[in-house]
Amino acid sequence: MKTTLIIGAGGVSRVVVHKCVQNSNVFGKIVLASRTLSKCNEIKKELPEAFIEVAQVDADIVGEVVRLIKSVNADIVINVALPYQDLAIMDACIKTKTHYLDTANYEHPDEAKFEYKLQWERDEKFKEAGIMGLLGSGFDPGVTNVFCAYAQKHYFDEIHTIDILDCNAGDHGYPFATNFNPEINLREVSANGRYWEDGKWIETKPMEIKMVWDYPEVGEKDSYLLYHEEMESLVKHIKGLKRIRFFMTFGESYLTHMRCLENVGMLGIEPVEHKGQKIVPIEFLKTLLPDPSTLGSRTKGKTNIGIVAEGIKDGVKKKIYIYQVSDHEKCYAEVNSQAVSYTTGVPAMIGAKLILEGRWIGKGVFNMEEFDPDIFMDELNKQGLPWKIKEL
Repeated sequence: MKTTLIIGAGGVSRVVVHKCVQNSNVFGKIVLASRTLSKCNEIKKELPEAFIEVAQVDADIVGEVVRLIKSVNADIVINVALPYQDLAIMDACIKTKTHYLDTANYEHPDEAKFEYKLQWERDEKFKEAGIMGLLGSGFDPGVTNVFCAYAQKHYFDEIHTIDILDCNAGDHGYPFATNFNPEINLREVSANGRYWEDGKWIETKPMEIKMVWDYPEVGEKDSYLLYHEEMESLVKHIKGLKRIRFFMTFGESYLTHMRCLENVGMLGIEPVEHKGQKIVPIEFLKTLLPDPSTLGSRTKGKTNIGIVAEGIKDGVKKKIYIYQVSDHEKCYAEVNSQAVSYTTGVPAMIGAKLILEGRWIGKGVFNMEEFDPDIFMDELNKQGLPWKIKEL
């Protein structure tokens, strides 16, 4: 029987555990580990009939992760901890020769920057260990990468432009809250935007570029250009690409709150002194905001995430829209989490499933678009994330 080690016990982890249990013939025994054991036990209690063990681990410490992997004899590690911990968990997988998967690329805790460079640099060590590392197996990154690969395989000879479009039209009822880890979310949104065009990266001010997009089943929403990590790998793997951009929707209330917090320094990542103690403003803010994992029961509405690709097929211009719509309340009814966690957790499970089944397999470090998209797209339909295609 296989053993699946899941590190992290937040909202995405809850989805991953539920979906792995639904596919227990593949995942076997599940070990759920986190720094906070009570969070693991909370998720375990939701699935009393499942074969789940819990463990405590500090994922910042390679040696602790190594000992845990060895003690449970894990066949794969699904990393749904913080992006700050990616490298430590990857290094533990190298030392133990264990397959690795994550949903977001590495971020340095003291620098508001995220990129694949340090993870890609471990490719040779993964090859030497004879194991596979699958990076960014969430929705964006993740499913959006697979959408691009699917479009390239079936609809285009060359894709010239891609716009990745991420809409969360959910309403949780709070004046201000984030749908995933506040530190990660606010750092991402408040950073300068970036897009790739004609072979180079072009930087923009935060929220400088806006467009209105009509999202199916949601409606027209203001969408703002951000930098997002999947673009970094897609520019390497999509043939003929001339431009790629990423847009995300934000309501005016969210943006107003964020600007106010930024103006008073609450989004800072450098320590400041307060009453004789050093605190990091954004970490303090995180303690004041609602825990994203608690939003599920009160969130209503839908998400719509997809890609618009334009290019050439048989000498003729072509434009398509591939997208997926999820309903927050339906997601919560199934796995006790809202759709933002659901749309990240389900693809994480699918990626791990394909590795364990030997259907996506290789030695080294890979991004999602490097494998056959068809089997992943088929699993999306089976596992709760049905998608649609429109010709524009």
